[in-house]
Amino acid sequence: MESVPTKKQILGSLGEAIASKYLVNKGFTVVEMNYRKKFGEIDIIVKKGQKIHFVEVKTVSKENVKDFNLEAGDSFRPEDNVHAWKLQRLSRTITVYLAENKYGDETEWQFDVITIYLDEKNKTAKVKMLDGVIL
Repeated sequence: MESVPTKKQILGSLGEAIASKYLVNKGFTVVEMNYRKKFGEIDIIVKKGQKIHFVEVKTVSKENVKDFNLEAGDSFRPEDNVHAWKLQRLSRTITVYLAENKYGDETEWQFDVITIYLDEKNKTAKVKMLDGVIL
């Protein structure tokens, strides 16, 4: 019997779909989505030129955040949920991905965060990319 996805999982999947479309529109090629290991997951892996980008997607919805305002900015920042332990797990997962896919030490890569502010009622989203986050 399959489990029914939670609202948080549905929101996360929607955010990842929006982020991947955003990246494709910016000239990236999607290599893989939801690369999972027991110690971590990379939401989206994309390539632009010769550089690989490992992308963490953080999505919040207006319905879930009290002070959410697309026009005026808002007090909650989804990227605040990318904590030190999360970065450590992502770093390990990226290292394993690069090794499994036989990328050498000379491979150019970076870690990015995409935040999605979703207004489900009005069917709008604000996308922000934090380019080159330090692991």
